[in-house]
Amino acid sequence: MTGAAGTTGPHVPAPDGVPLPQRYWAILTIALGLTLAVLNGSIVNVALPTIEREMQTSAAVSIWVVNAFQLAVTVSLLPLASLGEIYGYKRVYKFGLILFTVSSLLCAVSSSLALLIVARVIQGVGAAGIMSVNGALVRFIYPRAWLGRGVGLNATIGSTASAVGPSVASAILAVAPWHWLFAVNVPIGILAIVIAWHHLPNTPRTRAKFDVIGAALQAVAFGLLLIGISEMGHGDTPFLVALLILGGIGIGAVLVVRELSRTGPLLPVDLMRIPLFALSVASSVCSFMSQSMAIVALPFLLQRTYGFDQVTTGLLMTPWPLSVAVIAPFAGRLADRYPAGLLGGCGMALMAVGIGLMGFLPAHPSPLEIGWRMMVAGIGFGFFNTPNNRAIIGSAPPHRAGGASGMQATARLSGQTTGAALVALVFGAATTNGPIMALIVSAALAALSAAVSFSRMMAR
Repeated sequence: MTGAAGTTGPHVPAPDGVPLPQRYWAILTIALGLTLAVLNGSIVNVALPTIEREMQTSAAVSIWVVNAFQLAVTVSLLPLASLGEIYGYKRVYKFGLILFTVSSLLCAVSSSLALLIVARVIQGVGAAGIMSVNGALVRFIYPRAWLGRGVGLNATIGSTASAVGPSVASAILAVAPWHWLFAVNVPIGILAIVIAWHHLPNTPRTRAKFDVIGAALQAVAFGLLLIGISEMGHGDTPFLVALLILGGIGIGAVLVVRELSRTGPLLPVDLMRIPLFALSVASSVCSFMSQSMAIVALPFLLQRTYGFDQVTTGLLMTPWPLSVAVIAPFAGRLADRYPAGLLGGCGMALMAVGIGLMGFLPAHPSPLEIGWRMMVAGIGFGFFNTPNNRAIIGSAPPHRAGGASGMQATARLSGQTTGAALVALVFGAATTNGPIMALIVSAALAALSAAVSFSRMMAR
C-alpha cells in the first residue's frame, strides 16, 4: 500500500490490521455508524401512528416513511460498495455518515409527509454508505487472525441496536415529539464523523471505473423486485405483482449477463464463482427470511392466540436478540478456529428447533416456557450469523472486500423483506392458525439454511 492515499493495485498485499490505539478509535466509529444505521431501520415504526395523525394522512401512505428508507438502502448498497473499492472505503463511510447526519436533521425539521419521505430516502442512501463498506473496513481494521472477533462485535452491536430500538423510541416519545427520533442522530453522527476522519484506515483502491449503467440496472432490478415482493404480501392485484417481479427478474438477468464480462463487477458475480462465498450468501438469505418470518409472526401468535398485551409481547421476544448479542462475540472467536459450515449449520439447526418449538406451546404458556424457546432460537442464530459473515468477508480477495461487504448487507435486507412478505401470504392463505403456519415455514427455511451451511464443509 502506498502512502496516505492508499492507492494500490489489487495484487499488493494490505497491512494486517491497524496498530493500537488507532484500532480502538476505528472500532468506535464503526460501532457508532452501525448503531445509527440499524437503529433507524426500526425506531421509526413506533412513531408511525403519531406521524399518520399529525400529518393527516393514511396508514398506507405513512408506511412509506419506513419503506422509502429500506428501498433506498437496498438499491444503494452495491453501487456504494463498488465506489468504496474505487475511491477507498474510508471515503464512502465518511460520505455515508455525513449524508446520514444531514438528512437526519432534514427529517427532524420536516413539516410535510412528502418532505419527510424525501429526507428518509436521502437518509437511506447515507445508511447504505455506512453499511456497504462496514464489513470491508472491519477486515482492514483487525488482524486477519482476529477477523471473527471483529465480525462478532459488529453482530453484537447490530443485535443490541435492533433489540433496544422500540424501547429507545418509546423513551424519546414519552418526553418529546417524534421529530426527536431523528434529531438525536445529529450529535452522535457528528462525533462519528470526527473520529472517522482521523482514525479509519486508508485502504487499497482499484483502478476500475464506476459502472454507471450497471448501477442503474441493479437499482431498477432490486427496486422492482422489492416493491413487487412487498405488494405481493399486501394483497395487491396478481397482475401488477407479477409484472413487477418479472420485470425485476428480466432486468436482473440483463445485469448478470453484462457483469460477467467485467473485471471487478458492481454485482459481484465473480465472487459467486467462489463456492464458499456463494453458499454463504445463499445460507444468509434463507436465514434472514426465516428470522424475519418468525419475528413478524410471533407478535400475532402471542397477542391473538395467547392473549398477551403489546408490552408483554415485546418483553417476551427480547430474549431472542439479546441471546444473539451475547453469543455473537463467542461465536466470532470460534469462527477464527473452526469452519463456518460446521458452526453455521449447527446454529441454524438449533434455530429451526427453537422456532418449531414455538409452534407447540401449551394452551396457556408461561413466560418461562416462551422465553427459553426464544433463547434457543436466538442462540442458534448467534452461532450462525457471525461465522457466516466472516466467511462472506474472508472468502473474497482483499481487493474485492467491498463487493463482499455490499453483498452481505444485500443478502440480509433481501431476506428480511422477502420473509415479511411471505408472512402476509401465509396469513392470507391460512384462514386459521396463520401464525403457526408461518412459524412452520420459518422453521423449514432455517433447516434449509442449515443444510446449505453444512454443504460448505465440502466447499473449497
